[in-house]
Amino acid sequence: MDIRSLDGDDPATISLLLPGFQETMSLELPGDPPVSQDLLARLLQRRHGADRIVLAAFDGDRPAGCTKLGLDLGVPDGPGHGSLWVFPAFRRRGAGTALVEAARRELRARGRDRLMVDAPHTPAAELFATACGAELHSTNLRNRLFLKGPARAGLDASADREVPGHRLVHWSGRCPEELVDSYARAWGALDAPVNGQAEVRVPTAADVRAREAEAERAGHRQYVTAAVGAADGEVAGYATLFVRDSPMADAGETLVVADRRRRGLGTWIKAGLLSRAAVENPHLALVQAWNGVHDDAVLALNRRLGFVTDSSWSTYSVKA
Repeated sequence: MDIRSLDGDDPATISLLLPGFQETMSLELPGDPPVSQDLLARLLQRRHGADRIVLAAFDGDRPAGCTKLGLDLGVPDGPGHGSLWVFPAFRRRGAGTALVEAARRELRARGRDRLMVDAPHTPAAELFATACGAELHSTNLRNRLFLKGPARAGLDASADREVPGHRLVHWSGRCPEELVDSYARAWGALDAPVNGQAEVRVPTAADVRAREAEAERAGHRQYVTAAVGAADGEVAGYATLFVRDSPMADAGETLVVADRRRRGLGTWIKAGLLSRAAVENPHLALVQAWNGVHDDAVLALNRRLGFVTDSSWSTYSVKA
């Protein structure tokens, strides 16, 4: 296998890898819509505050699989965290092992000593992780909400239940100028790590604008719903959703600042966001959300809104 480094922001990379991803995901997640160019572009692009390594294994001129790793630029010795795929026609031929070894070399060259890789939680993945000397680090659940099913009525009802002392503000694309600083402050309270992305530190309005541009470059419309306090005009919580030219959208963050919790704001915000996106995007049929298996508050919120867990994915950690 020949390992090559690719640019995840180059449209040629997306075109080259898309057929293999489509074949892989149709096998791993047969109930999902086909992988689109926009989805793969979002997956492979550099994220705000992070670098991105994309390595592909080739058999001749055909890509056999790839791995992508995000590197938090604010933590120069932190791990590389990403995912690895071996396309179905090339499995059990050494592509996965070659990609892991190549990723380890890239990380060592950058002074990083830990590789963290996500994979479906299956016996095959566990055997491969053991063979590579990796240990289970954490597990995430994939939750899905079908917007055209019976859950829709409950979603709309939750969106109509107002929380006293607050109002909902909706936008897509660009945050209103009068809220951008407050929105950045709320974002700074987020404490859940996201695979391959930079840790949230003290974001500013410029960081908000950079993240908006990032989604736009990958062909995604970022929907946001925020609860704003009537008395102080501050963002008390928000939820994000990424919509593309596909029947499936990706839930992003859901946050309520600490002193406004246990009032029903999270349910109201997220229900309002999903209801609005469904109305404005008739093609949208389902939403997927990824949550840590121990993130009890968000898992409970998603269950209230009608999300159902359909699979689990694990993160494995191995010394570079």
